[in-house]
Amino acid sequence: MTNFRKMALVAILAISFSGMKAQETVTLKQAIEYALQNKADALKAKLDVKNADYQIMEAKSNALPQISGVANLTYNPLLQKSALDVGAFSGGPSNIQLISFGQKWNAGAGLQLSQAIFNQKVFIGLKAAKSTKEFYQLNEQLTEEQIIERVSNAYFQVFTIQQKKETLESSFTSTEKARNIIKSLFDNGLAKKVDLDRTNVNLTNISTVLKQQQNGINQAENALKFYMGMPIETKIELVKSDMEITPHLLEDTVGTDDRSEVKLLSKQKELLQYNKQAVEAAYYPTVNLNANYSYQGLGNKFPLTNGEKNGVYWSGYSAITLGVNIPIFNGFATKARVAMAQIELDKLDVDLKDTKLGLDLSYQNAKSQIENSLSALESQKANVSLAETVSSNTKSNYQYGLATLTELLEAENALVEAKNNYTNAILDYKIAEIQYYKSKGELRNYIK
Repeated sequence: MTNFRKMALVAILAISFSGMKAQETVTLKQAIEYALQNKADALKAKLDVKNADYQIMEAKSNALPQISGVANLTYNPLLQKSALDVGAFSGGPSNIQLISFGQKWNAGAGLQLSQAIFNQKVFIGLKAAKSTKEFYQLNEQLTEEQIIERVSNAYFQVFTIQQKKETLESSFTSTEKARNIIKSLFDNGLAKKVDLDRTNVNLTNISTVLKQQQNGINQAENALKFYMGMPIETKIELVKSDMEITPHLLEDTVGTDDRSEVKLLSKQKELLQYNKQAVEAAYYPTVNLNANYSYQGLGNKFPLTNGEKNGVYWSGYSAITLGVNIPIFNGFATKARVAMAQIELDKLDVDLKDTKLGLDLSYQNAKSQIENSLSALESQKANVSLAETVSSNTKSNYQYGLATLTELLEAENALVEAKNNYTNAILDYKIAEIQYYKSKGELRNYIK
């Protein structure tokens, strides 16, 4: 029996430690790093960069020789006949006869080679392919910044709801103590039943809100895990130190040229310029070298199993061609395509200007929000301290009959509101901090 109890105890401890291990402590840095390795957007951006290497390979192929092998086997059950004046060949009188041309069987095999000697569109395509890879690399960087922003926002949202829940729990504990005091006074005939009932109602209301807060925490954690690309069933615990306030040295203006959004649009403009050049390449002549070598068998019998003794004759032939194609007039189609390509460039210039203006606006808004949040934090912190003092004094006065229950409940509610306002001020600051880093292109500070 003793051994059985020991085994049971070991099993219980193992289960307990297993449960503890299943819950992971996750810092903001770890959450972001996990998302950059597992979120679908990040993985797809990496695949786009990898795919760009194959696009470059494809573009290079247009400048390399194109070699192909060809083979054919033809059977002509009924040969075409032509009317020939046989007499004219011999110098005699006219003698028209129908003569069959060709053979029943025709087999051939050969190699064909094509090489672009000069093709402006091919050369531009090579440059564009390299820029395309740089575009996808910038897009990967922008995608990572967007992931950092989403994960950070979600991470701070979880903390905010958790902090509000802790405030309510503290309020519940405080109200419960007050209820116990009132109950003791009521039992001794020193308090009214309505006061006890009101306190119980208040406890029930707080308990209901606590359940709602817990549901809100679960939803916020699930949203965070989704943005991380983490299985929803994973249990996580966040680190409170990530909510600490770190004041920043704010600048009046910020440069936007180094922002990923601007770099991406600039690279897109470069690609559109290459596209315009590729369209303009239609004005240029093209020069191609073509060569082929073939071996052909002709006869009235199946050529693959018969030779000259059976009337099948094999011979080789080859040709080398240098072709030049000079565009002269195509109805102004190229001119129209060039104009359309230029319009796309003009539209992108407008987008680039608007994006820079939007980034300047984001920085100024973030800067203003940080300044306001710091001011609000100081006020709300002082307000919490004052509300705690009022609540403590009101509780003491109530015990000695110097304050009403209404004043006690109002003081407790005021304390809860003050703490929630302080929590909201912290969240406002952290969200403004995200936008501040984003506007400066420094979101990666969260993982340094």
